[in-house]
Amino acid sequence: MNIMLFAAGGDIGGGKTHILSLARELSERNNLMLVTFGKGGLAEEGMAMGLNIVVANHGINIIGDVKTALAAVHRFQPDIIHCHGSKANMFGVLVKKFRPTPIMTTVHSDPKLDYYGSPWKQHTYGFINAIALRNMDFYMAVAERMEQKLIERGFDPQKIFTIYNGLDFSEAIDEPRALKSAEDEIVVGIAARLTPIKDIGTVIRAFAMAYHKNPQLKLKIAGTGEDERELKQLSKELGIEARVEFVGWITDMSAFFRGVDINVLASLSENFPYSLLEGAYEHCAAVASRVGGIPMLITHGKNGYLFEPGEVEIFSDYLYKLSVDHRLRNNLGEKLFRKTKKDFSLEKMCSLQEDVYRTILRRSLRKGRQGAVICGAYGRGNGGDEAILKAILVQLREIDSDMPFWVMSRKKKETRALNKTKSMYIFNVFTFIRSLKKAKIFVNGGGSLIQDVTSSRSLYFYLFTLQAAKWCGCKIIMYGCGIGPIDLPRNKRIAAKILDRTADLITLRDTVSLELLKEMKVEKPEIILAADPSVNLRRGDSGEVELAFQSEKIPADIPKIGFCLRNWPGFSDSKAIAAAADYAYERYGVTPVFLPVEIPKDISAADKVVNYMKAPYYTCTRRHSVEELIGMLGSMEVVVGMRLHSLIFATAGGSPVIGISYDIKVESFVHDIDSAACIPLAELSAEKLCEKIDDAMKNGRSYAEQAAATLKQRELINRGAAKRLLAEEGSRV
Repeated sequence: MNIMLFAAGGDIGGGKTHILSLARELSERNNLMLVTFGKGGLAEEGMAMGLNIVVANHGINIIGDVKTALAAVHRFQPDIIHCHGSKANMFGVLVKKFRPTPIMTTVHSDPKLDYYGSPWKQHTYGFINAIALRNMDFYMAVAERMEQKLIERGFDPQKIFTIYNGLDFSEAIDEPRALKSAEDEIVVGIAARLTPIKDIGTVIRAFAMAYHKNPQLKLKIAGTGEDERELKQLSKELGIEARVEFVGWITDMSAFFRGVDINVLASLSENFPYSLLEGAYEHCAAVASRVGGIPMLITHGKNGYLFEPGEVEIFSDYLYKLSVDHRLRNNLGEKLFRKTKKDFSLEKMCSLQEDVYRTILRRSLRKGRQGAVICGAYGRGNGGDEAILKAILVQLREIDSDMPFWVMSRKKKETRALNKTKSMYIFNVFTFIRSLKKAKIFVNGGGSLIQDVTSSRSLYFYLFTLQAAKWCGCKIIMYGCGIGPIDLPRNKRIAAKILDRTADLITLRDTVSLELLKEMKVEKPEIILAADPSVNLRRGDSGEVELAFQSEKIPADIPKIGFCLRNWPGFSDSKAIAAAADYAYERYGVTPVFLPVEIPKDISAADKVVNYMKAPYYTCTRRHSVEELIGMLGSMEVVVGMRLHSLIFATAGGSPVIGISYDIKVESFVHDIDSAACIPLAELSAEKLCEKIDDAMKNGRSYAEQAAATLKQRELINRGAAKRLLAEEGSRV
């Protein structure tokens, strides 16, 4: 590839190092030219490294700089232009007006804060940069948090790539650290600005608690900032002043971390802190708050420990544990070193950068209709519906990684941020029609959209979306969906007619839906029995599950029985659930955990039950990711669920389930996994529920794991059908 980099020229510190390191690594496998808009250390050091450098330095003569850049572009014929910094962004956009080359920029920091404290620069350079950013073709964020900021500010999520910065590991010492003796001092270290966002006070408090259990601990704090006096006073008040050393500003980070055993961070917010990479470079074990991009580096319990911001006691427990277990400390430090070297090295960063360039060039060549419009009950806080959307996106991206998406949602901003797609308000008909005219396929995205239990109006709306997609020339797939109930005869006739003339493929998640389509005499589309798309989503690993329970203050290692309830007109016997929960605790020693799937609606359903309980219990109140929910429910001895997706998630995680059926879809799911563990809501009683709990505890997890394997295999039918439909559409176009 011919890669051209634009830089301001006056770059210093980390910015200069990043650009030169990137240029040097990329130039080894590609043709590269670096254009700097001004003289300085960047150009001089680049020339000394043997890089192909062009200096555009005409002072305030912007036209002269643009001419120099255009001449360089004409000679070099770049495949892509990659800008770094606001000045480079401005010239990149000006050059783009004369040369139609794909242009991108790396967003290293929040553009709104780049000139914070200097109003004149903020309203001149900052304003010009804001315009330039809006005219870029693609964006590179240095952390997911920066990516989220761009998405929140209206940048197209499908034009943003995220690559974490890397370190040069070419001179790293590969051997593990020598084990310390039992008498040696154990040094906890942190390198950070002494500012409120870094929450150094939590570090000191956690250290104090650990130190009182192990007096061999010592704390070294590297950095300066406005909180320094308060932090020193806090150390004095806690009686650990002699064991806390403030070492000030450090330039040789490798030397600092060579003297540290446990590298820590307690930040309230982060992008992707270099200090963790620098500590890992020196084989330090790490304990850090679970914020920003930190979980991308540290996998809890595998190569370090994570805690929720401000959780002093848990933080302290990890410090103490690592301070007394020398082999564990060295083992985690070594695993973190290996992961950092593999995934966060300079070589890895440049390899990923090249992949992004190739993706951009590939997308630039694509013409005509592209991608999918996805319709469903999204943006309403229902974990099940959001899981369906996530699964569909994952599966379609596996088919075509360059596919653009437009998602219909009640909360379009939230959907954009969570799923990194374009989104539209579900009832914005004009945007919907415009999107259909650009798309290849329309996806009726799972769930039971074709039903009239909610209302006939809802049914007619979703039937309209199918008809509109057909009018606009899209291929149509109904993806792992449920059909019904449709009670009114007139609605059945209308639905059957529209489904027959619009849908190309229908994959269903349950046999009841299949029977209903047969009854309605829907015959023209290809109809296949599959499974709910969400069953093949990844289950959170043990570390993620532990952290999820930790965030709810629930011990991860106790045996649990899960209850996933919902408010429903026929659900009035809270005492029956309470009695069964007490029974499970007394008979089997499993602690009841009430885990809502739809926040906040389901929380009140649990509150009604716990008022009648005698056994200890936990009520979850936080919104968890789908992966966490599958892991949490899958770790329980048995799950009692009213919400369909609580049963799906638990089964996917390998836990036995008991359904409380308020809707035929719940009963159908339990039937389809060859289970009889379902009680109609109208027949719910403590006795019946206790009997089902007895059966589930006796049968154990093996049956549930077999059901999960069957479901996951059947679900693959969904993506196979979509792949086939896209291939047919591609050949037609």
